[in-house]
Amino acid sequence: MTEIAVLYIVSTPIGNLEDITLRALRILKEASLIAAEDTRLTRKLLTHYNIPTPTVSYYEHNRFTRIPQIIRHLSKGKDVAVVTDAGTPGISDPAYKLIRSAIESGCRIEAIPGASASITALTASGLPTDRFIFEGFLPHKKGRKAKLTRLKEIEATVIFYESPKRIIRTLKDILEFMGDRPAVIGRELTKLHEETIRGKVSTLLSHFIQKTPRGEFVILIGKDDPNVYF
Repeated sequence: MTEIAVLYIVSTPIGNLEDITLRALRILKEASLIAAEDTRLTRKLLTHYNIPTPTVSYYEHNRFTRIPQIIRHLSKGKDVAVVTDAGTPGISDPAYKLIRSAIESGCRIEAIPGASASITALTASGLPTDRFIFEGFLPHKKGRKAKLTRLKEIEATVIFYESPKRIIRTLKDILEFMGDRPAVIGRELTKLHEETIRGKVSTLLSHFIQKTPRGEFVILIGKDDPNVYF
């Protein structure tokens, strides 16, 4: 009888390569295969830690063919580790679809906790952490206004991810539909040019209109609370 294989959900650094657990390194070494969002980026991490495990790409556009291949690998009793480009798999990437298929196939699932840009930004923000909601990337077109209007009524810190190309547009939309609330932006977290900027939404918008946005962004919007000042 073939031993039940394990699909390991392995969190990797969001920037600084030292931000990885000892357990994550052991699992990446012991797994028979690593399913990576971008094998080139993952190979840099593996090379840094002298990990020779073979990799295969797994991302949104190849999932229909790749998931069956990975499930067949697991069905032979061979453990697989899945990683994203940075941070925790399944957060704003298609890892959950692979996880769901592995569960349906009778595989064990083990999550190896570690870095997450959203939690890293939240803990350093100074905004309330007792209740928060993670929204990932806003829709580019359809549903964008409706989502922001709905989020305006939520009594929690709201967290978004955003790219440099759309950060100004997103801040303008947040200002229009959610109001001029306390806000924090974490940029290039744990990397060489890490930056945390605090202020009202209007202040952050002015900042990036004057300064060309670069890097990866986490936007945190606080509750409409007069007791929160930046």
